[in-house]
Amino acid sequence: MRKLLTGNEAIAQGALEAGVEVVAGYPGTPSTEVILNLMPKRKELGIHIEWSVNEKVAFEVAAGAAWVGKRALVTMKMSGLNVAADSIASIAYSGCNGGLVIFVADDPGANAGMVEQDSRYYAKSMIIPMLDLASQQECLDYIKIAFEISEKIKGPVMLRSTTDISHVASLVEINGKVEREVEKKEPYFERNIQKYTKAASSWCIAQHQDALNRLTYALDTIESKNYNKKYSINEIHSEPESKYGVIYGGAVQGIFLEVLRNHNIKVNQLKIGMVHPLPEEIIKDFLRNKNIERILVLEELDPIIELEIYRIAYLLNKRVEILGKLSNTLPFTGSYSFPLVRKALGVLLETDFGDSDKEKNQLKSVLQEAQDLVVARPTSFCTGCPHRGTYYALNKAIKNLKYKRDDIIVHGDIGCTILGMNKPFESCWTEVAMGASIGIAQGFKWGGIKKPVIAAIGDSTFFHAGIPPLINAVHQNAQVCIIILDNWWTAMTGFEENPGTVHLKESDTKRVDLVNICRGCGVEKIDIIDPYKPEESIKILEKAIEYPGVSVVVSREECALQAQRRKVSLPKFTVDIEKCTGCQICLNQLSCPEMVFHPKTKDHKAYMEITVDCFGCGLCQHSCPTGAIEVKEDGK
Repeated sequence: MRKLLTGNEAIAQGALEAGVEVVAGYPGTPSTEVILNLMPKRKELGIHIEWSVNEKVAFEVAAGAAWVGKRALVTMKMSGLNVAADSIASIAYSGCNGGLVIFVADDPGANAGMVEQDSRYYAKSMIIPMLDLASQQECLDYIKIAFEISEKIKGPVMLRSTTDISHVASLVEINGKVEREVEKKEPYFERNIQKYTKAASSWCIAQHQDALNRLTYALDTIESKNYNKKYSINEIHSEPESKYGVIYGGAVQGIFLEVLRNHNIKVNQLKIGMVHPLPEEIIKDFLRNKNIERILVLEELDPIIELEIYRIAYLLNKRVEILGKLSNTLPFTGSYSFPLVRKALGVLLETDFGDSDKEKNQLKSVLQEAQDLVVARPTSFCTGCPHRGTYYALNKAIKNLKYKRDDIIVHGDIGCTILGMNKPFESCWTEVAMGASIGIAQGFKWGGIKKPVIAAIGDSTFFHAGIPPLINAVHQNAQVCIIILDNWWTAMTGFEENPGTVHLKESDTKRVDLVNICRGCGVEKIDIIDPYKPEESIKILEKAIEYPGVSVVVSREECALQAQRRKVSLPKFTVDIEKCTGCQICLNQLSCPEMVFHPKTKDHKAYMEITVDCFGCGLCQHSCPTGAIEVKEDGK
């Protein structure tokens, strides 16, 4: 049966077909949708699926399940791999009993606003086999083979995707059958401290050798005829008499094959599906082709495969010209496009494919049409977002304390909170990694910054990585003001639950109050504000900013989009045009999407309008100097 699936949907389907029993992860674009697609099926199939507090915990949950013999999957984006790395590196040495698959999605082109990290390095440094996904079909096929390999070698296997694979859809051949046979296995764990602890150097050395052996076993397994035929992990396509070769891997496959079809290009091809360990014997066979004189290596991000081709060619004493990133034929950054790959093939074949006049005109037309559709507007918060009220109150508090905006350094953090860096607020100065705002704020104070330093962090990010730096701040008695923007959801990635999410009827999780956590960490000054009540919020923030120690302000109000979905209704606002002077102070201070400014014409004076989609936060009323903004009479 064929079905249109994105790569993440195919991963979810493949995991079900493979009989996965435990799934854990932390939301992060472009990996989030795997668990989003699995979550509704958890009760029906008896699978444990969770959004863990962070990626390290998620991996440990999955690894624990695999240690007792179950098939377990953990999902994360490339940045999350950094968080989980400590435990992954250790468990890679100890191995596992059941199938353990680590799904990580990289982001060439930085579409998700984080670093262009290449996760293949982690596979190499941690001695873990890694399969590189090149299509949506491979997402479904490879996760099943990854579980099989993991169980055969008794160790974890990494599965790497990219944004273009995870978020693009294509027709995928699915089984449709969800295997539950693995549930018949009773959980079992042997007591073996030499395998599962790191308490002696000799044990660690032995575990290291075991991990190396598993790597070799994984390559032997993947190169078997059965797997090559069924999954096409590594393939060679030979063209008699052709002196040109292309070695490629990952998401570039689709574009590369499209260029070949469009221009009827015939070259020798080697597709790399297992990126670590590389299939050296297959690569050697490819290089031994006496006709091949020039090779192009296609891989996004770093030249990991390319460097290995140089090494293997040298060992074979093969005189071949290798084109890629090191020859400046291809860039180290960004995702590959059709024109880029075509140009690289042109360099390989010493042919100028060029754009035909028709293609050039079509491209110019499309680009112009896209440009015409662009609407100039600042990237700001959604309608009714409580974070708008938090930053509005913060700016007012800073002004009331007689500081200029540039006097007070505000460290931002990952998630919706960082939108406070944009106009009109321009509050946040930095953004590094989950939870880093609190630690960096302390460093600024110990570095000699005399004026107040503020750290802004979201609730989900606080649970993820904000607690340790908060404890450190209390322990070191650092004078920092920490604002936790608590909107109850992990909103930036798709409104996933976090430990602070208000309890939902359909959920069997228990809510954890972050205010209690702060008290437990030793914070003595904790205030809770309602960002929709600016007068109170401003006064509380003024005192917190100047507090001689660690102060925490929890700005608590539900994400407006989620509130709307729950049919929460607040009084709506309108503008009395007679009182409105058209000063635009409300728009300039809030940048609310529901404000429409009408400039002066011969028929009417300048005035502001609030649309019918007003959420009812009321911040505009507070900002208006003439009292022109009022609650609608009917309140709706």
